[in-house]
Amino acid sequence: MVVVDAHQHFWDPRRVSYPWLATEFPELDRPLGFEDLAPHLRLSGVDATVLVQSDDEGADDDLMLEIASAHPEIAGVVAWAPLDDPPALEAAVARLRRSSKVVGVRVLIHSRPDPDWLVLPEVQTGLGVLEREGLAFDVVATLPRHLELVPVIAASHPDLRIVIDHLAKPPIGRDLSPWSERVRRAAEFPNVYAKVSGLYPARGDRAPWTPEDLRPAFSTALAAFGAERLMLGSDWPICEVAGGYERVTLALRELGADLSEGERSALQGETAIRCYGLKLS
Repeated sequence: MVVVDAHQHFWDPRRVSYPWLATEFPELDRPLGFEDLAPHLRLSGVDATVLVQSDDEGADDDLMLEIASAHPEIAGVVAWAPLDDPPALEAAVARLRRSSKVVGVRVLIHSRPDPDWLVLPEVQTGLGVLEREGLAFDVVATLPRHLELVPVIAASHPDLRIVIDHLAKPPIGRDLSPWSERVRRAAEFPNVYAKVSGLYPARGDRAPWTPEDLRPAFSTALAAFGAERLMLGSDWPICEVAGGYERVTLALRELGADLSEGERSALQGETAIRCYGLKLS
């Protein structure tokens, strides 16, 4: 079984500005690179990762691609690109395409004041560029409205692979009904995937948690998407505030312990490989 961590980050505040980092995760407001992650990958038996952008600027792309080019364990990069500026997006995609490791694009939509940003005409045009180029689109769906719009963009761009990050942040430990309905609606579209990642309480109330706290959301997502459209991600280094890499990855694997071997293989690697078109060395 090939094991892929489908969602992790690197950052360096000396080179890139991360406005959210010092206020939300001050204990992580320092350079964190491959040398910090590598021991965790070895201990957890992870073969490859998908590196995901941490800020909406080209300097973050440069940092990620620099690291990815030096480490074959980084199998794919989900970069930033200006989706709401189609001419600039074309130029950015051409530049990103110089690296074979760029497999997708993400924008921190939760920092945009307009919750309907995803369906602005210029953004719709930008999504069409990603669709044409065969790049996946990761959605940071932190508001209910973000998740409600996933079916809209999935219908408008049927050949665009859309990945819902962190299962759109289900309210762990609270009523899942509204979230569950939105997730099921998004999953009706075969071009929509989701990441089981970032589910632990990592902001505000960082209370102790167990895999069983995560199970209701996981079970809902599994029933909606099936293992063939779900992937596991650590959300490192943010997971360090919720028990650490090994604890988080072990908990995620425990959620799927009773599944078939094929389903576990999909969750732990095959879905990410297929969705992002990863080329493993």
